[in-house]
Amino acid sequence: MANVVVVGAQWGDEGKGKIVDWLSERADVIARFQGGHNAGHTLVVGGVVYKLSLLPSGIVRPGKLSVIGNGVVLDPWALVKEIGILRGQGASISPESLKLAENAPLILSLHRDLDQLREAAAGTAKIGTTGRGIGPAYEDKVGRRAIRIADLGDEQTLEMRLDRLLAHHDALRRGLGVEPIDRAALKAELMEIAPEILPYAAPVWKLLAERRRAGDRILFEGAQGALLDIDFGTYPYVTSSNTMSGMAATGTGLGPGAVDFVLGIVKAYTTRVGEGPFPTELCDADGERLGVRGREFGTVTGRKRRCGWFDAVLVRQTCMQGGVSGIALTKLDVLDGFEELKICTGYRIGDEVLDHLPTAAARQEAAEPIYETLPGWSESTEGARSWADLPAAAIKYVRRVEELIGCPVALLSTSPERDDTILVTDPFAD
Repeated sequence: MANVVVVGAQWGDEGKGKIVDWLSERADVIARFQGGHNAGHTLVVGGVVYKLSLLPSGIVRPGKLSVIGNGVVLDPWALVKEIGILRGQGASISPESLKLAENAPLILSLHRDLDQLREAAAGTAKIGTTGRGIGPAYEDKVGRRAIRIADLGDEQTLEMRLDRLLAHHDALRRGLGVEPIDRAALKAELMEIAPEILPYAAPVWKLLAERRRAGDRILFEGAQGALLDIDFGTYPYVTSSNTMSGMAATGTGLGPGAVDFVLGIVKAYTTRVGEGPFPTELCDADGERLGVRGREFGTVTGRKRRCGWFDAVLVRQTCMQGGVSGIALTKLDVLDGFEELKICTGYRIGDEVLDHLPTAAARQEAAEPIYETLPGWSESTEGARSWADLPAAAIKYVRRVEELIGCPVALLSTSPERDDTILVTDPFAD
């Protein structure tokens, strides 16, 4: 059976939650493989709105196994809170339906503190993090001082982990002019949350391998977007993990051979939250119109998103870097009513014309978009479920996007509702 990786191919907020939820009906296992509770996935199912930050988007579907892999940094308190909220909305969540990788590192209160202290101290040089401790938790993972889920069940090991962790963080806190960590209080917090987390812990790599051998379909769910990748994104205004499709293998413990199709989620225009370069950003009435029509406010932070025209250069770049097999084009309906639409086809820096976004920060900031103009459409595309429902100009726009990014459209989304989706190519087809 085919296995599918879903990744964002822009700066996040592309609508991955709806697409993963839509695809999860055909999957048996849905696995998150990177990021933390800084993800923001909104699902609209039968008129009920679910807002997810950490749990896989398949969690609201009965009979599916949801998995949080080792590539995720996990805030246990945020997890327990999110489970409680979803249960209150009628979702059934248990250790049988949700598994957590034993070797997933934890986000602690000291990580949140450090994240927020650094951002405040940075002033105008701030990166624009969510302040949830994601970056510091990944730093501790790489620094080999993280506390992992399995450690919660071994008090002796936990003691040693705390010693190593606090030796580092207390020194940082002194440098920032704040009090050291209350070790006893931190340990007490961990011992209190442990019984609520440990029942979900499992050797996820082994479980996924067994399910794969049994012929089950696995849907790998990424968070954020390719342009926030720690290596290939607009550094340093990026997240702290690899957001590309290759992370699905290392973030769950399955090899790259487990991936059969990579679906890149792409908005029909471009948005970005926080700081950093954005060549096609619109600071005018068109940008405001996109934001209002698209309800462009962060699911996690509530921050207003910056909006701009579709950037084919960036999406072509991320599709190549991520080995994208096909894209899911979302929010096409937000473009309804524009007399004309623009697509960025290249950049100009001085006298130089580029077909990619350069790595050097100063050159990224200097990049000016080269636009191609297409006619808009006055008809509504909202809720369309077949090509026949789309205006001719909308179809022309979609086809031009395919040509410019060098990747076919596999799915087309025309509203937040689960079923308002046009299937062109089945990612799960063998």
